[in-house]
Parts: sequence; structure tokens; C-alpha cells
Amino acid sequence: MKLYRVRPAGRWFHPAVYRLGPGMAAAVALVASAVLAPALGWVGELNADWFALGAYGLVCMLLGAVSRPFAAPLVGLSGWLFFDGFAVHRYGELGWNGRTDLLRLGVLTAVALLASLPGALPRRRIRIAAVRLPDRLAGERS
Repeated sequence: MKLYRVRPAGRWFHPAVYRLGPGMAAAVALVASAVLAPALGWVGELNADWFALGAYGLVCMLLGAVSRPFAAPLVGLSGWLFFDGFAVHRYGELGWNGRTDLLRLGVLTAVALLASLPGALPRRRIRIAAVRLPDRLAGERS
């Protein structure tokens, strides 16, 4: 049995999309970030610059789009771990540079969170119209 969803005022039905939970999103994000590090090294862009941060931001955005909002901190953290370990500090060494790394971690987490929020919106909005009673009935009730 398939579940279907439809947007308000929409005519087309789409199969329901199941989003990744925090554990599975973290596992996929770790694998995707691990694959991205050698790919950036092969291209010659494994440096602490905007291109590598943008590539990790793109991975976080793509994974955030298919995961739940509660998974965004884990997706952002996994992107930051590989960016900091292989692009900023070479050879897998992690280091904390204070505000700079806090900003990078915040950017990657915010990208994952913003990408996951549209999927968390309710699929069907129930609108209830307020029923106004005629004045003569309203006076009798109060």
C-alpha cells in the first residue's frame, strides 16, 4: 500500500517521501564527506578556501533536503569534521580555531537545516472558517 500526499490546492498526487532520521543521515553524511575529500584533492581544491567550503556546503544541503530537521546538526558536524580535518588541517588532524571554526560549523549546520525545513512543513493545511452567529442568536447565548 502506498501513501500519497498532495499540496493544498494541488491536483497531482505524489508518493509520500520518507525522510532520513538522525542516525542514518549522519552515516550517509560521513560517507559523502569522506568521498568528497579525495575528490577535492584530485581536482586540486583541497584547500581552506571558499571552493572547498562550498562543496561541503552543497553536500550538507543535499543531505539536509532528504533528512529530518533534527538531523541537521549531525550532517553539519560531519561536513565540518572532514573539511577541518582534510582541507584546513592536513592529514586528518582536527583543530579548533575558535570563532573561525565555529562560523564554519554554523554555516554547514544552517545550510543543512534550511534545506530540511521545507520537507517538514505539513502537507495539507486544514482551514477552519469562523462561523458568525446572527446578532439575535449571539445575544441569547451570552
